[in-house]
Amino acid sequence: MENTQENPTSQNPTPADEASQAAAQPQAAEAAEQAAQGGVDQNAAALAEAALAEAQAKVAELQDAFVRAKAETENVRRRAQEDVAKAHKFAIENFAEHLLPVMDSLEAALTHNSDDLAKVNEGVELTLRQLTGALEKGKVLAINPVGEKFDPHRHQAISMVPSEQEANTVVSVLQKGYVIADRVLRPALVTVSAPK
Repeated sequence: MENTQENPTSQNPTPADEASQAAAQPQAAEAAEQAAQGGVDQNAAALAEAALAEAQAKVAELQDAFVRAKAETENVRRRAQEDVAKAHKFAIENFAEHLLPVMDSLEAALTHNSDDLAKVNEGVELTLRQLTGALEKGKVLAINPVGEKFDPHRHQAISMVPSEQEANTVVSVLQKGYVIADRVLRPALVTVSAPK
């Protein structure tokens, strides 16, 4: 005999079947939610990776710019040091060019044999003018302080003499002083008027 009766459990759910179905529904919802979050997490991960790649590219760009700027700074510093070294080395070049004609005149005077004292004197005067001109071109100027107030920065007093002038006034210059661009090379040796 055949069993023609259908399975009663499939048609009429028991309370246990309903409980398992009720438990399965939240699990399915959670699985669907996790799948959706997985998609969101994947999008967030992709965005984070893109931001990281962009930040790394920016860091690489900034590092490259830093290295270039550092190299340029080093080049500028090195060039400046070379320029200063050249300036120190050749600072006197211009001044020496002005002195060469004086040297030529002195050498010519030594090779010239003349017994005429007036010509020798004239040659020495011309050479002195050349030397004075060369010194002036090099900004070296003589100090002639006669009649000025004594200045210990520019003058060196050798003695004090009685004079009609005001006290501490330069009466005479024994040896010229020289300045270069307002800096004293050698103070003038002077005599100063004594207080009355």
